[in-house]
Amino acid sequence: MTLPLKGIRIADFTVHNAGPFCTQLLSQLGAEVVKVESAMRLDAFRKPHPVYGRMGPATFDQVASNKLSVRINLKKAEGAALAKRLVAVSDIAAESFRPGVMDRLGLGFAALQAVRRDLVMLSVSSSGQTGPDSHFAGYAPLFGAWGGLGELTGYEDGPPVEMRHVMDHTVGMNAAVAVMAALHRRRATGEGGHVDVAAREVAASLIGEALLLAAAGGETRRAGNDHPRMAPHGVYPSAGEDRWIAVAVESDAQWQAFRGVTGIAAEARFAREADRHAHRRELDALVSAWTATLPAEDAAQRLQAVGVAAHASWTTLEIAADPHLRARGAIVEVTEPDGKRRAAVGVPMRLSKGAEIGITRGTPALGEHEDYVYGELLGMGRDERKALEEAEVIW
Repeated sequence: MTLPLKGIRIADFTVHNAGPFCTQLLSQLGAEVVKVESAMRLDAFRKPHPVYGRMGPATFDQVASNKLSVRINLKKAEGAALAKRLVAVSDIAAESFRPGVMDRLGLGFAALQAVRRDLVMLSVSSSGQTGPDSHFAGYAPLFGAWGGLGELTGYEDGPPVEMRHVMDHTVGMNAAVAVMAALHRRRATGEGGHVDVAAREVAASLIGEALLLAAAGGETRRAGNDHPRMAPHGVYPSAGEDRWIAVAVESDAQWQAFRGVTGIAAEARFAREADRHAHRRELDALVSAWTATLPAEDAAQRLQAVGVAAHASWTTLEIAADPHLRARGAIVEVTEPDGKRRAAVGVPMRLSKGAEIGITRGTPALGEHEDYVYGELLGMGRDERKALEEAEVIW
């Protein structure tokens, strides 16, 4: 079975995390993604730094696997001209600079559409390409702050807790959906278009119930691990140092099953859902007293056996070693340019047998695929390429 996006090529000018995560997802669905970089100004995430027990760009690995890499110095007019040649043989151009940067480089949507009329261009930014705040810079914690997520996250007696990497990835997933919709429209009409994704709008789209409550005159509050209806509902201590278990009891029937496992006595104040929620603090203390006596995995197994949702709160080491995720291809092994093997996070979806989506290669070295891109795709001869390298256009 052909990969869903096989035959689609993306000229990828994105940097940092949100935009690159979008194009990396599309690459795992079969698109050929050519990441445009330059030694003059490395992507901040490519720069090696000590993290996770090694000296390497771990964050960059996550969003650059599966991509091809070419060097273009976009600060030079000849570099912009070379970028247009790449766009001319691409279906999508993706960027994640502040609004106005691509225009100043001569690579805005109008300029690129003149090179390829049916081009789909993606622009990912903090606040969008238009509007009074479009010039604002932003990173993941700010997206959550702007979108109201931070104000809803954390405990009632504590400060807002701003989201970090999850915001970048959520923006990237929304951008990937928008790009595929634009491609579908192009197939139907022959017309390309400019896809404008604002991170703060993505964040705001995730607070639906709270937004409705505020519109009706209500007031939202930070609720920690509370649920507006369920109890017990939260993360409870288990045996061992800094070990925890997440538990959610959804109904009265599940509560009876929960009692049967935990031995918590039948009391009128816990008999019904509304009563349990009203007395959830006392109930949490009883649940904690039981969970603290068992390893999280044992407690979860006992509760799952009777239909109660429960699982240990896993560390990243446990996730990396999880045989279930590896069996499904959610965690895969990839080969780096130096021949070393490492674990990588695969695409979080599966298609029917025969469509083997996912990561097929590791992080590219800077400029690793220039023979293919400049030679085969653009038909560039050795002399022209050497001249561009000497002029620090390919750099």
